[in-house]
Amino acid sequence: MNVYQSIVITGANGMLGHALTDALHARNLKPILLPRAQCDLANEAHVKSIFDHRPTLLLNCAAHTRVDQCEQEADLANRVNGLAVGQMAALCREHRTTLVHVSTDFVFNGRGTKPYTIDEPVAPLSAYGKSKLLGETELQKNAPPTWLIIRTAWVYGRHGANFPRTMITVARAGKPLAVVCDQVGAPTYTVDLADGILALLDKQASGIFHITNSGQTNWCDFAKASLAEFGIDHPVSAITSADWEKQKPSAAARPRYSVLDLSRIEQTTGTKMRPWQEALSAFHKEVETAGGF
Repeated sequence: MNVYQSIVITGANGMLGHALTDALHARNLKPILLPRAQCDLANEAHVKSIFDHRPTLLLNCAAHTRVDQCEQEADLANRVNGLAVGQMAALCREHRTTLVHVSTDFVFNGRGTKPYTIDEPVAPLSAYGKSKLLGETELQKNAPPTWLIIRTAWVYGRHGANFPRTMITVARAGKPLAVVCDQVGAPTYTVDLADGILALLDKQASGIFHITNSGQTNWCDFAKASLAEFGIDHPVSAITSADWEKQKPSAAARPRYSVLDLSRIEQTTGTKMRPWQEALSAFHKEVETAGGF
C-alpha cells in the first residue's frame, strides 16, 4: 500500500468510506477524503477536480444507493453510478491511477440457486442495478492499467443508516417488525469489506472480485440475529416478497437470491472471509466501544 503516494476516497462520509479511512489510518496512511459536498459525481467538473489531488489510488465509494428512489431518478442514477464511473476511469487511465470501484449483487437477476461467480451472466432487475452495471461496463471500456470492480451485498457498518441499526432502532421504540424471509444473501460488515479491498491492493490484483462475509441468511433471520446480538427481546414476523410488494407497490425489484461466490478473493489473498455471524459480533463490539448508536 505504501506505493501509493496519494490516496483519494470519494463518498468518504459513507459507511465504506469511513471503514476504508480507518483501515488506511491503521497503516499510517492519510487519504484525501472527498465527501459528496466536495465531489458530487452528478457534476462532471467535480469528477475532473478529483485529479487536482494527483491520486495514484482512487477508491470510489460514492454512489446513488437509494434503490427505490433510483426507479424515479433513473437518469441521475445512470449518471452517478454509470457515466461518472466511465469518466473517472478515463481520467485514471490518463493519469495512470489505480481505480477501485464498488458495485453490487443487484447486477444479477436473483434467480440463481448457488453463489454467483464473477463471470456469470448479469441481468439487473431494477434501475439501480442497471445503473451499477452501466458503471462496470463504462469502467472496463475506459480501463486504467490497474483496476478493481468490487461486487458486494447487504452492507452495514457503524456509520450511517443500515439494516441492523434500523432493526435495533425500531425494536427499541417498541414498534412492530415484519421482515422479508424469502430473499437470501450474505451480509457484509464494512470493516471486512475494507480489509478485503486493501488485501487485493496489497497483491496488486486487477479485475472483478466479489467480497462479502461468508455464509448466507435471509433478511428476517438477519433481523433476528441482529436483535439477539444486541440483547434485544423483540418479536420479528416473517413476510414474503409478495407481501412487501403489496405494501410498497413502487418499490424496486430485489434479487431473491444474491449470494456471491468468494473463491476468487480467497484464492488471491490467501484469506477466508469470516462468517457473517462472527462479523455481526465484531460490529456489536465496535458499536459498544464507540458508545452505542
